[in-house]
This record gives sequence, structure tokens and C-alpha cells, in this order.
Amino acid sequence: MEGSLTTLFGEQIKKVIKVSKAPTVITEDNVYQEGDPNVLAIVDSMVEYLVLPGSSLEGSKNLEELFEKAESGKACMLLVEHYSNLDLSLVSYFARMAGGRGKEISDSIIAIAGMKLNEDNPVVAAFTGAYSKIAICPSRSMLNLDPEKDKDEIARATAINRAAMKSLIRHKYKGKLVLIFPSGTRYRSWEPDTKKGVREIDSYIRSFDYLCFVALNGEVLHVQQSDMMNDAVSKDIVRVTVGPVVDCKEFRDKVLEDAADKEDKKQAVADVIMEELEKMHVAAEVERLKLK
Repeated sequence: MEGSLTTLFGEQIKKVIKVSKAPTVITEDNVYQEGDPNVLAIVDSMVEYLVLPGSSLEGSKNLEELFEKAESGKACMLLVEHYSNLDLSLVSYFARMAGGRGKEISDSIIAIAGMKLNEDNPVVAAFTGAYSKIAICPSRSMLNLDPEKDKDEIARATAINRAAMKSLIRHKYKGKLVLIFPSGTRYRSWEPDTKKGVREIDSYIRSFDYLCFVALNGEVLHVQQSDMMNDAVSKDIVRVTVGPVVDCKEFRDKVLEDAADKEDKKQAVADVIMEELEKMHVAAEVERLKLK
């Protein structure tokens, strides 16, 4: 470990905060946020410093195929493993560095992101401002809200999510790749359930045409149990693996057929998604370790 994000990238963090225009409070009017190229350049320099030689994007042809479908008017998404707050940065960076239409593809990505990335820490808000995203209030954030005591917060979350879905509908047929973390949160080893897919991902599967699974191997930012900005940084060989293009309807129909005896069909879909990502992760890790 080389230290925390704040200690290793102190000067870059100061620059990001200075140029960032990311909102620190999410409302119905700002759920969609355009990526800031000024912040992106700084974050890219940090990623470039952290990834070791041998790091790569595998499956670039699959990514290009998905992008072509998006350009033709189809709703397309990337379902990505989630280990740290640099996962979106890694996908964006390696797509851009892949050559060919890589920059176009990277620029087309819109992430679905929890609103706490904007609201809980101004530094995190500034960094995530590098990327285009639609902010939502995740279901996990509402689990402990009391229907009576937290009526205002529930009403706010509901309004934000309604606005987010409207924004998603406006953008997903315009040549964009919508990036979603099906676990809904970063994986934390001390909380095994954080690697479980959220039921809501089934609704996305139903409303999109095509998808690619994306596995992430290698760790450059390690989740800590304290503040996000204390996450530990290290250099590593990173492998971003994009799987084949999948027809969403065919995928979901097959899952439901196999899960005919299961009561919670939405969770069954989420579970299979996470199983597919885990298979890709395990296979990619075997190849990545050969480079060490």
C-alpha cells in the first residue's frame, strides 16, 4: 500500500476541487450531470500513475459492437463489477485508451450513481464530476427510513428517482452506453451481502435491449471502513474485461425459465447477473496473475 487517496494525490485533489462544478446537493432538476473534461484530465493522470504495465482492456470488439447497437437507436448498458470509487474511472480510461473508436465509446458512457457520491463528501463529488451520470437514491439507502418520521426524506428520494428515470429514458436511445453497478454498492469483504445483486436491476434488464458484462481485476483503490477519502491506494496490473453482447430479453427469459420454482423472480435475475460477473472475474484473474 502506498497510502491513502488524500495523501498520495493531495495536489491533484486540490486542483479537482478548484475546477469542479459538481453539485453537492441533488434535486429533481440536476439528476443528470454532464462530465467535466477539466476534471477528467486530472483523474486520468491519477489512473495512469496507478496502473502498471500489462494492464489492459480485453473484449474491445464486444464494446465496439455494443456501441454500434447504441448508435442504431437501441438501449444498451454495461453491467460492471464494483470494488472501488475508481471503477468508473478505470472503465472510462481503458475504453479511451483502446484505440479505434475508444474515445467516442468512453464519451458515450453515462453512469447510474448513488446521490451520496455528490452529497456525502465534496471531494468525492468533485472527482465523480469527471463523468456523465444520472444520480439516484439507491434502495439500500431507504431501507432504514421510517414511513412516519422520515416522510420528507422519502418524498425527496421518490421525486429524485422519478426524475432520474425520466432522464434515463431521454438519454438511453441516443447512442449512449448506460453503466450500472448491479450490486448497487462497492464490495466490502466484511459485509458479504455487498456482492449481492439488487432486485432493481431486473427493471433495467426489462427496459434495455442489449448489455455487456464487465469484470474488473486488479486493485488500485482499496475500500476502508472509514471515510471514502481514506481508501488505500496501490499500484497494480488492472484488467478490464468486456464480455460478448447479450440480448436482454433472451437473457431474462432464460433466467426466468430456469427460476420457475423460485418465488422472487427479480432477485433470481440479479443473482444470475452476479454469477456471470463472478465467472468472468475468476477467469480474468487467472490470466492477470500470469503477468505478475
